[in-house]
Amino acid sequence: MTRCPALLISAPSSGSGKTSITAAIARAHARRGKRVRVFKTGPDYLDPGILARAAGSPAYQLDLFMGGFAHCQGLLAAAARTADLILVEGVMGLFDGDPSSADLAAAFGLPLVCVIDASAMAQTFAALATGLQRFRPELRHCGVIANRVGSAAHGRMLGEGLPDDLPLIAALPRNPELALPERHLGLVQAQELPDLDARLDAWADAWEASLRPGFAFKPVSFIDEPGPAPSRLLAGRRIAVARDAAFGFIYSANLDTLRALGAELAFFSPVAGDRLPVCDAVWLPGGYPELHAQALAHNAGLFGALRAHVAEGRPLLAECGGMLALLDDLTDAEGRTHAMAGLLPGRARVQPRLAALGLQALDWPEGPLRGHSFHYSTLETSLVPIAHASNPNAGKTAEALYQQGSLRASYVHHYFPSNPEAVAAFFGHHGN
Repeated sequence: MTRCPALLISAPSSGSGKTSITAAIARAHARRGKRVRVFKTGPDYLDPGILARAAGSPAYQLDLFMGGFAHCQGLLAAAARTADLILVEGVMGLFDGDPSSADLAAAFGLPLVCVIDASAMAQTFAALATGLQRFRPELRHCGVIANRVGSAAHGRMLGEGLPDDLPLIAALPRNPELALPERHLGLVQAQELPDLDARLDAWADAWEASLRPGFAFKPVSFIDEPGPAPSRLLAGRRIAVARDAAFGFIYSANLDTLRALGAELAFFSPVAGDRLPVCDAVWLPGGYPELHAQALAHNAGLFGALRAHVAEGRPLLAECGGMLALLDDLTDAEGRTHAMAGLLPGRARVQPRLAALGLQALDWPEGPLRGHSFHYSTLETSLVPIAHASNPNAGKTAEALYQQGSLRASYVHHYFPSNPEAVAAFFGHHGN
């Protein structure tokens, strides 16, 4: 057993301020020299980028479907060995989804608080808070946080209606100037916010000013049973990984998995005009190619190098936005059409409404993987899928998996720890 103070920050719904509160707590402790490890419940790339900057350490996902119980347990135990504080941001509302944030809290005995947007309520705040507390009595609620409070008197009113076993931990004032900008897939990426550190410090200041005296984070015991290390099936292999504002949807655990398999990673920026590094395989993650289509189109040398790479039979994995960049053309939300790499026949169009969302289980030829899908674009292609994903929650999203030579593509964002051996078998293919 390894013990470490920990807290799961949830809410009644999305948009309540979970990310800003979690980031505020992380930054407040990190700037005092404390070692903070942060996690995000469920599949997400944007919130973890904010949390990682706040904590000064990589953020990881905790998902009981994508990674499984043992994997999540290992991540928490590893964090507990070195951290002074573990913070877990929930997903959507506390009980939303399957598995939910509540399921994660119950599985690992994580104490939790709910962040409630109090901007348009008074005494009803206490009714909502106690309802969340009593819905599943086995959960360890240790208080509630009021967000977007109108005044000090408003904050006192909110706290007066709460029972003794559910204290008001903090009441943070409403400050629209500190809100983060958003776009169709969620928050703007951390790397695109030049004033992010100033915002994080302001959030931390607000947290410390509003925190109830005497509040202490509760220690949690984590079972520390490291699993076997994966075989170094990719030893000697060099994988080029696109990483910039157009291809930024990368799980930290995916990079760890590739390194644990023995691969050397070479990062490059297509948007900045980088050439394709010398490599044995390529990974084009998801992101926002539609926002950087002009810069990508100008990097003709990269597109040519990718075509040569595939012609030589070397592996290329393209996920969601990475796949869109390899099509014949891509039409952005403003209706402008951009020529892309032309490695995959077809075209995509970004639309104003959500096209697909959901957890995904997908059978690769090398074995089953898990992941998720979330996109606003639609795809037209003559390619025949080699497989279709399934949705564990019976949702309608069931993404196709395409294969053309050594190029594999899908809208699915794969979670490599769900099957490292399958990932190694694909990236380890040695070409023609």
